[in-house]
Amino acid sequence: MKKNWIIIIIIVHLSAALWANEEDTVRGISLENPYQTVYTHLNNLQNHNFHPDLSAKAFEQAGVSQYEARDAAVKLKHVLDGEGIYIEMDEIPKDPNYLDSANNRNKYVLTSQHPEIFLVKKGNQWVYSKTSIVHIDQVFSKVFPFGTDKLLDILPKMGSSKYLGLYIWQILGILILILLSFIVHKVFTLIIEKIIVSLLVKYGYKKLATNLVKPVATPISYLIIFPILMVLVPVLQLPVTFSRYLITALKALWPVFLTVVAYRLVDIFGIYMMKVAEKTESTLDDQLVPLLRKVLKTFVIIIGALFVLINLNISIIPFITGISIGGLALALAAQDTIKNFFGSLMIFIDKPFQIGNWITSGEIDGEVEEVGLRSTRVRTFRNSLIYVPNGILADRTIDNHGLRVYRRFYTTLAITYDTPARLIEVFIEGLNKIVKNHPHTRKDKYHIFMNDFGDSSLNIMFYIFFQAPNWALELQYRHEIIIQILRLAEDLNVRFAFPTRTLHMETFPDKSSLTPLYTENRNGMQKQMDRFFKEEDKE
Repeated sequence: MKKNWIIIIIIVHLSAALWANEEDTVRGISLENPYQTVYTHLNNLQNHNFHPDLSAKAFEQAGVSQYEARDAAVKLKHVLDGEGIYIEMDEIPKDPNYLDSANNRNKYVLTSQHPEIFLVKKGNQWVYSKTSIVHIDQVFSKVFPFGTDKLLDILPKMGSSKYLGLYIWQILGILILILLSFIVHKVFTLIIEKIIVSLLVKYGYKKLATNLVKPVATPISYLIIFPILMVLVPVLQLPVTFSRYLITALKALWPVFLTVVAYRLVDIFGIYMMKVAEKTESTLDDQLVPLLRKVLKTFVIIIGALFVLINLNISIIPFITGISIGGLALALAAQDTIKNFFGSLMIFIDKPFQIGNWITSGEIDGEVEEVGLRSTRVRTFRNSLIYVPNGILADRTIDNHGLRVYRRFYTTLAITYDTPARLIEVFIEGLNKIVKNHPHTRKDKYHIFMNDFGDSSLNIMFYIFFQAPNWALELQYRHEIIIQILRLAEDLNVRFAFPTRTLHMETFPDKSSLTPLYTENRNGMQKQMDRFFKEEDKE
């Protein structure tokens, strides 16, 4: 009799279990493969079929309470809808013994955006892993920060009527976000324009305020608006496709405006650096500031473009790999360009010359006008322009005339052989006085001596230095010295020689000799020279 009761009890339990399984199957609950488990989870959380207790079956397992399973199921659905993640049901495997190819185990990752959320096989059923439940809470907190998750319990209760595929509360939420964005934009722009700009204008920075700070106000206001939208849009639980494109657009536009702000801030930084450069004596840093500004702007654009690609969920690894391989080929093909670039760095570091310096390097002779990243522009004295690759300049010897403290003037004064020695001495003494009296000659180092017997002249070495910052003043000082020498020679009756052959006719009738008659002694000549310099001082 007892055996019959035991058989009856077993039959009853089996019948109940089979009936429960059949009931679960009828109600859309099946966990026999990844597809059925995900379908059970998502299908029972639709607006027209909202059964969170049934959806929680995909999470229930040993060590997970029914409340935790229900909470995880609802939160994961909110995350998927909030981030616009569309689950392609046709791509989910239906094999009960599915193996993940990465680690050869019964595991299926729900979405590539969240690889930490996955399904595992326990016995004959597929369920979400316990670690997935923990990660769901973390992801939910990131998608709905600052307590915005509370709105998920309030907004859907505001009505179930639909218009254009959206609930009325969703349409109202979109309108509120647009109004909020407009208010934030206007308030922030007003603060920038009325307060910061006004203060800058008040303290004499009108150009900075008008040209740089004011244009930055608009993109900075968008930098505040877009994060607000990215936080609030998931709360509206918009249709997955629409939400996906909207959130992707917001994520992609935010680095665009950030790039614009950084690009314009580089201009502000450039103005500051230019002010610093103007205080230095070097002119090379004046040229370096525009180059640095161009490099920073290029860097900002590249980094901004990479962030846009990342936010568009486009992998930049192939892009970086392509740059690496292409960079090697480019480096081989552009050796001269790279050489010129490093030549530019050497010029900016060593500073062999500055803007405005007169340099000589081989056949290059002229004034430096501009130093670029690739070449240096030199204005020749023919007023033509020479573009010299910096790689060539870095390897050459450069004679920088612009760094000279003194500019040398060396010439030979050739006088005739019939000039008396006493006159030569007086003439040389007068030349020394000319140098000493000139305000722009070096007084501690110059040489004026009777130096050589030439073929047709007596040669006086005239070796002096000018204090002249540029070539134009050097030419002017040369002119003044030469005119003084000519006037002294004219006054003392000193004749300059040139290659000639003189035929002396001592007894040629009615013609006087070309040789001057020197009747005065040295004292007389000295007085004559003193009289010359007195007349010069009067003039």
